[in-house]
Amino acid sequence: MSVRVLAVGAHPDDLEILCAGALAKYAMRGDHVTMAVSTNGEVGSPNLSKNEIAEIRKSEAQAAAAVIGADFIWMNYPDEFLFSTEATRLDFLNMVRRARPDVILTHAPSDYHPDHRTTGGILWDIRVMTTVPNIKTEAPPCEKIPEIYYYDTIAGIDFVPQYYVDISESFELKKKMLACHKSQSVWLENQYHMSYLDFIEYTGRYRGLQCGVRFAECFQQSATWPKRLEAVLLP
Repeated sequence: MSVRVLAVGAHPDDLEILCAGALAKYAMRGDHVTMAVSTNGEVGSPNLSKNEIAEIRKSEAQAAAAVIGADFIWMNYPDEFLFSTEATRLDFLNMVRRARPDVILTHAPSDYHPDHRTTGGILWDIRVMTTVPNIKTEAPPCEKIPEIYYYDTIAGIDFVPQYYVDISESFELKKKMLACHKSQSVWLENQYHMSYLDFIEYTGRYRGLQCGVRFAECFQQSATWPKRLEAVLLP
């Protein structure tokens, strides 16, 4: 069964850090993958202007999506100031309808960052609206309500896995995707004392240890349709 997958991250590089191994695995087996980014990452530089770093981060995110041949959607909301309003809900609704996914991967409600929680929260709030004809967007309504999975939080804080995906074979692609975000290497080290490539290796091995493989990513299911969810998440 071919699956249409939409992964939505709040910032450029969130998807690469938290679920790119699964996305690469979907792409490797021939599924259709769309990567969407809510905010433009405009505060992610110690010296460049907002406009300059936002353009760089957009190009980096596009390059990362191209590594696995994924479609790319840039929503361009201001970094650190994403809120759930009628306008953002309609925009997210149109984005989901454009991608027409069977499954959505996004941030968990327990995540530490407000942009992360807002991204996941809006997607949860509008999931049923995707099929409602009287809610008008540029893209037409979906034929079915997409399933939602939440991917891991940063360093796994306050996240209890329900499903593991073995990414041992796709881990090098995950690293290649994250390495596209060159602007963030120095920024993350200075701001958070974090080497991002080391970070995904540590967390990938940690989650892999929990399920008996070399590298893994983990997920929680949303509150509805648990039987159907098993059909759209990778083994």
